[in-house]
Amino acid sequence: MRARALWAIIGNLSPAAFAMVSLIARSRRIALVALAAALAAHPVHAQGALTLDQVMSPPFPTSLTASGERLAWTLNERGQRNIYVAEGPAFTARRLTNYEIDDGQELSAVTISPDGKWVIYVRGGDFGSNWDDALPVNPAGSPMPTKVEMWAVPFAGGTPIALGEGLNPVISPKGDVVVFERGRQLWSIAIDGSTPARKLFEQRGSAEDAQFSPDGSRIAFVSSRGDHAYIAIYTNERTPIQYLAPTTNRDGSPRWSRDGTRIVFVRRPGAGGAPPADIEIQPNPWSIWIADTRTGEARERWRSERTLRGSVPSTHGGTNLHWAAGDRIVFMSMQNSWSHLYSMTAGGSETPLLLTPGDHMAEHVTLSADRRHVLYSGNIGSTPGDIDRRHVIRAAVDRAALEVLTPGTGLEWTPVALASGRIAAIGATAQRPPVPYVSDAAVGAARTWVGADRVPAEFDANQFVTPKQVVYTSPDGIKVHAQLFEPAGSAGVRRPAVVYVHGGPPRQMLLGWHYGDYYWNAYAMNQYLASRGFVVLSVNYRLGIGYGHDFQRPPRAGIAGASEYIDVKAAGEWLRRQPGVDPARIGIYGGSYGGYLTALALGRNSDIFAAGVDVHGVHDMTSEGGSRFGGSSWRFERPSATVDALGRLAWQSSPVSGVSTWRSPVLFIHADDDRNVRFSQTVDLVQRLRARGVELEEITIVDDTHHFMQHANQKRVNMAVAVYLEKKLKPAM
Repeated sequence: MRARALWAIIGNLSPAAFAMVSLIARSRRIALVALAAALAAHPVHAQGALTLDQVMSPPFPTSLTASGERLAWTLNERGQRNIYVAEGPAFTARRLTNYEIDDGQELSAVTISPDGKWVIYVRGGDFGSNWDDALPVNPAGSPMPTKVEMWAVPFAGGTPIALGEGLNPVISPKGDVVVFERGRQLWSIAIDGSTPARKLFEQRGSAEDAQFSPDGSRIAFVSSRGDHAYIAIYTNERTPIQYLAPTTNRDGSPRWSRDGTRIVFVRRPGAGGAPPADIEIQPNPWSIWIADTRTGEARERWRSERTLRGSVPSTHGGTNLHWAAGDRIVFMSMQNSWSHLYSMTAGGSETPLLLTPGDHMAEHVTLSADRRHVLYSGNIGSTPGDIDRRHVIRAAVDRAALEVLTPGTGLEWTPVALASGRIAAIGATAQRPPVPYVSDAAVGAARTWVGADRVPAEFDANQFVTPKQVVYTSPDGIKVHAQLFEPAGSAGVRRPAVVYVHGGPPRQMLLGWHYGDYYWNAYAMNQYLASRGFVVLSVNYRLGIGYGHDFQRPPRAGIAGASEYIDVKAAGEWLRRQPGVDPARIGIYGGSYGGYLTALALGRNSDIFAAGVDVHGVHDMTSEGGSRFGGSSWRFERPSATVDALGRLAWQSSPVSGVSTWRSPVLFIHADDDRNVRFSQTVDLVQRLRARGVELEEITIVDDTHHFMQHANQKRVNMAVAVYLEKKLKPAM
């Protein structure tokens, strides 16, 4: 029996059955055939109950993009990732590619040519990683890993054409050429692959963020040179590369004016300078400059305050710089405590105008087809709980006038503009999984759902509970939002409970299906655990997005004191006070930064958390950021006592410092090609806990990454989480 078929069977097992099967599978003496026989003999879920396969069955759409009246997006259907397209006026979804195996190969950088004839994408890599994102990913164990390559496929359909290895493809305004990054330089190739790729130039920096001029005759790009960076313009092989107002600063995000005579860009200080006085997060100031492309000279148009609120926004899109209609520059700033959009005239000197007033954040920002409006996802509306949702918002670029286009209890995100003035986005609810749609740009407009038939018939949305918004107060007065998943028919029953801790930490869990694939899976898992009889509390601890700057950048957080753990501990204490929760059976699980906080909880408060699952967590802050304490500047410019104190604080903020008080059992899960959290973080903590005699189990996923690119691996992880929590928190069931 093939491994893929085995996991299909395992996905339908109860957690208790999975535990039995796992014991069998660990024995090398039992053949795969015997394992299959054991699976067939063991009963699956009772009829009508949720299975893990059902919970994980909906496809996940992402990378929605538009050109004219044409749409393209990627759809992950149980590990089979493909490009889908649709065209107005009917917008009938159609699969454009035919990747039919679960091999863990990501599809990204999806773009439709301006003439609508071609779709470009990159296949391979892991572009949510912190490092090595463009290296091949091989969770399927192929003897020769799949290369990270660009592909072109006609929108009308046909066989995809390989354009070769490369990153960040950009299509020319004429739709005939693709410019991309390879070997630190920019290259060009015909969009149909009819001519070989050629290197456009050779310069000392790493060429990034290519931007065609409106007429396609020139390419602006960032020449990144480590501690500094320039904005440069390439014209042709006969014309010298032009560098715009070069300094020791780090320049980025070049955006052309509509007439091609100017470029607006972001300037940040270069690296270096005296080390900070402590390890608290430091201000990251920035400014907006406008350069004349004829002379190369630039002038500063706006400068942020040198404060934390004035720092470069750390939400989606960063500064979100756009050149809008009316010669206006649109950008994002948190200067008033929220991730808001502002605009100003390019040639004037007036103070920027706030476009998006109100206590909410903006992300997934884009311009309307006529550039007179900005479209974004925001957590604002008239429905109670909207701060924990997303809706599509439209705002004018020249005045404070915003409209919540999608009010209600649903969730909508990643709007894109169509040439007709209509918009496309992705929508979901607490029960219905994400599906693209098209609608008029009007409040409450009717929607044409695109590809809703891809949700399999086995998925029963009626079995999903509606999470409740919970707001509790941490001991230091911080208001913390959470989502409570309660099993059906739980009244009068004291049930086991689980705290779920998201990663990031700049993330926010929502009152419905999530717009990120990692947290789409987490939401599905919380629903599955609720179906298995657990009360689940998903916590949006401080450091997360969605609640303003001061919540997102609190003092004494992370390496500087882990103040966010107060919120996690308070979540456990909140659950203990609930009449429907057994206070002796509270567990915790989370991944990445959530794994870090899970490990802190088990080490510091085994009296509250009876068991936990730590998925690829950070465990030793001194090893992750050790260079800051060992560098010459720290050693020679700071008294040794200060360096020692700061290093000690980082150690005390790490789970490894709590090993001596760690009593609760734990399951560790980590993939060894993790490119966000080093596998060594788990290797080290496991050895420390074993030496102390702490009960632990471990699962290593070979050659997969932080994001479990192979669906079979994600299913294995999910089932293992459920099995372990049931085994430790429901021993009599």
